[in-house]
Amino acid sequence: MNKTSAVGAVIAATEHEPVIFTTGYSCRIARGIADRPSHFYMTGSMGLASSIGIGVARETGRTTVVVDGDGALLMNPVGLVTAGALSDLPLVHVLLDDGRYASTGGQLVPSTRTDLCGWAKASGYARVRSTSDLAEFAVIVQEEIASCVAPVFVHGVVAEADPPVAARIDAALDEHALRFRAHLAA
Repeated sequence: MNKTSAVGAVIAATEHEPVIFTTGYSCRIARGIADRPSHFYMTGSMGLASSIGIGVARETGRTTVVVDGDGALLMNPVGLVTAGALSDLPLVHVLLDDGRYASTGGQLVPSTRTDLCGWAKASGYARVRSTSDLAEFAVIVQEEIASCVAPVFVHGVVAEADPPVAARIDAALDEHALRFRAHLAA
């Protein structure tokens, strides 16, 4: 599985659910696959995708999906603690773990030395699931979105190379925020 196929599986499993894509390649890949009003592309604020997703899920009561990266999560693990403390939070926290800060030059992330699934369990997530198999990942994501009533953590190990990633998102940030807000209000 690579990051592109994993993001594609998340997009295939969602239609109207709000999806927060972390900074870097994940948001660029998502926009290249399907640019939807339900997608929020973080173009800054590394480490805060889960915080944004938690706020959206709490405010709307709707199942919200966060597509996070291992480096971003390690930069700010407070989202794990916060989500885990909210036992009725409808949040599917998808972590794409490639062990690298891919979009900034491929620097290593110490995710292989850190038990990210253990952190999620210890923080109180209702379920924690992990796979490196794309077909299994797609099924897990679909199942968790369909049945989400509490925070769940889906750890996707991405080890295969990605095709070229789309250019940085060039849309006006204020327009992007308004489009996402309008989707949430609908």
